[in-house]
Amino acid sequence: MSLAEQLAQRLSELDCPDILLESRTQEQIIQYLLLIEKWNKRYNLTAVRTIEAMLYQHIMDSLSVVTHLYGPQVVDVGTGAGLPGIPIAIARPDWQVTLIESNQKKAAFLQQVKIQLDLANITVVAQRIENTIIEKIINSIISRAYASLSTFIQTTRHWVAPGNDQCRWIAMKGNCTHQELKEVMAPFYVECKIPLIVPGLSAKRELVVIRQSIKPVAPVQNNQE
Repeated sequence: MSLAEQLAQRLSELDCPDILLESRTQEQIIQYLLLIEKWNKRYNLTAVRTIEAMLYQHIMDSLSVVTHLYGPQVVDVGTGAGLPGIPIAIARPDWQVTLIESNQKKAAFLQQVKIQLDLANITVVAQRIENTIIEKIINSIISRAYASLSTFIQTTRHWVAPGNDQCRWIAMKGNCTHQELKEVMAPFYVECKIPLIVPGLSAKRELVVIRQSIKPVAPVQNNQE
């Protein structure tokens, strides 16, 4: 079975936006995989070496989260080779996806992907996460194999105003331990854990969704009786 046939079959098994079933979109995904394979020989973008393994471990894994995200402003921290941000941007061309990657070579790769795939809805930021300033109102901050939940929150919380409960921090995990979940401290809390089914992968995958609580407001006293 060809790579294109494998992709089409697996996408049909996935709960995903209809645009991913279009041939033009699938061609973009294959082009992205070919770019990773090409650049990987020089810049070590990923430890996964074969393009077929990349299809399942990177592309399908990334696309499995799309229906659980909130848009239109999404930030992917520590994106590396653009995962999951680029597959998200391909699946949701109506959203704006910011990719943050401090490694200059990987950032150069992301810029090349943006140009060659004509992805006008992505922005590449070649800076350390804690030094990055984002002035947009963010709907989702996502990470994949980036850090512990506590580090994830602490390095990105400056992008979201205190008391803003509309933004969600979404961590892609293999198996998040109870101890790591306990690291999420007030005013942040774990809203839910979502099990993921990734076509072609048997390994456990889940999303940990975190929100920031709103401080309770004292009731207004009515002095007129």
